[in-house]
Amino acid sequence: MNGDKPAHGGIRHVALFVADLKACVRFYVDVLGYTVEWHPDADNIYLTSGTDNLALHRRTHAITERGRLDHIGVVLRTHDDVDRWHDYCVSKGVKIEATPKTHRDGARSFYCTDPDGTVVQFICHPPIAARI
Repeated sequence: MNGDKPAHGGIRHVALFVADLKACVRFYVDVLGYTVEWHPDADNIYLTSGTDNLALHRRTHAITERGRLDHIGVVLRTHDDVDRWHDYCVSKGVKIEATPKTHRDGARSFYCTDPDGTVVQFICHPPIAARI
């Protein structure tokens, strides 16, 4: 990699810790019009408006411990872009939390933290990537 910053499609993924998963799903689906994209287990559900992805994770810790925000996600076009961004972040001395991997839903991502500790996921999520 030559050190040039790769392109990205913006922050289109947010993951929240929620105390009442069912109530939050009802709010985002019934009020805001999101649809369920993936429901891997009883504690996690992924919603979409068609151009973004909202992950709701059942909160099992105190709000003061980690807050409501789990992480934000920067959307990338291809799986190769995930690897390029990982290499770029490493070259810039960014703290990597999890190296690139392909997930069960076909997305590929890695996690890093910003200087203040916010977790940032760089992700190629095919349904969203097709729209950027």
